Amino acid sequence: MPVTDYQGSTSSPFSFGRSLLSLRRDTTAIMPSGEEADLEAFQRHVASTLAELLPAADAGAGDEFLSAAWIRRLLEAFVLCQEEFRVVVAQARRRAGAQLPVAAERMVAEFHERAVKALDVCNAARDGVDQVRRWERLADIAASALGAPGEVHEGQLRRARKALTDLSTLLVDDAAAASGAGGVASFLSSHRNRSFGRARASPSRTAVAGAAASASASHFRSLSWSVSRTWSAARQLQAIGAGLAAPRAHEAGLAAPVYSMGCVLHLTAWALVAAVPCPDRGNALQAHHLPAAPPRAAFPWAPPLLALQERLAEEGKRKDRRHSCGLLKEIHSLEKSTQKLAEAIDAAPIPLFGDRENDVREAAAELAAVCESMRDGLEPLERLVREVFHRIVRSRVDGLDSSMHNAD
Repeated sequence: MPVTDYQGSTSSPFSFGRSLLSLRRDTTAIMPSGEEADLEAFQRHVASTLAELLPAADAGAGDEFLSAAWIRRLLEAFVLCQEEFRVVVAQARRRAGAQLPVAAERMVAEFHERAVKALDVCNAARDGVDQVRRWERLADIAASALGAPGEVHEGQLRRARKALTDLSTLLVDDAAAASGAGGVASFLSSHRNRSFGRARASPSRTAVAGAAASASASHFRSLSWSVSRTWSAARQLQAIGAGLAAPRAHEAGLAAPVYSMGCVLHLTAWALVAAVPCPDRGNALQAHHLPAAPPRAAFPWAPPLLALQERLAEEGKRKDRRHSCGLLKEIHSLEKSTQKLAEAIDAAPIPLFGDRENDVREAAAELAAVCESMRDGLEPLERLVREVFHRIVRSRVDGLDSSMHNAD
């Protein structure tokens, strides 16, 4: 997402949980009460916004923790907090006569510089979503080949095997690039150069199938990342969190809001890296890449933020997710359903009949449902990642304009 893509639009195509109109009305309502009350209200707004992201026992399937819908809610929360922060800074400037004290202006500028470092994370996440979309297309080919009505013929099985072999190649490569091969990628890698264990396949036929799979996978891998080949999600998260420390007792004014936004930014970037394929995302999930924990008693938003961080860390340590290409719920479902279909095909006789045919059709239907869910979730998620990118760019431009105005 190059900066030149930004058209300067201030409107969002998304419907946020709390509209910006409501935000402006709430913010305006607290302004007459003074700067201290405004800053406290901002802290409470951040706390309530993060608390809404905590997993609920009665959450619907679409809002499950780390689902595409939940990641969108997290991104919306960041945009909302950033807009509130912009209003708080603007009000502080008006109170100070359009020019903040040097120390306050420096803190705001440091946050903008920190946010600019998240632009690479947005680019990598956008590429990761696009990669998942390529997995979905291959999985859908396999599911569609076996989901047609009527008898399942050998040609349909061959087409499904071919798509799953191409998918296995991508999963192995992406898992190795992110955090090391394992899980479903390790399972499917054993099928990379053979026709899912079919003993009747001749060597020449197997070689042709393997060569075709490699050529197809090479085509997909030719779509390069928009970030550098040496770019590391772990190092980028370290850069975003570098120097992020709670304000000292004598620091007042914008010190606390700036720190709050730095923590929300870091959480959002970390969750994006954890959820979708990103270079070096495996190392990024380690706890030492998080900044120092905010004092729970000092900030009302600290408890929900720390609870979200702890839950993310727990998900990354789960045995069935440790070697996944991403913690996104839809990715996990795709990996499990793909493995189930691969096993069903591998055990199926030709022609299919009885329980074996039912197993294959059931696995294909399950994978088709997962693919449909991914299609519904990935497109709005990618659009929202782009929106966050452009919001950060606009915020930085506004900050530079304010600095130039103050310098004059």
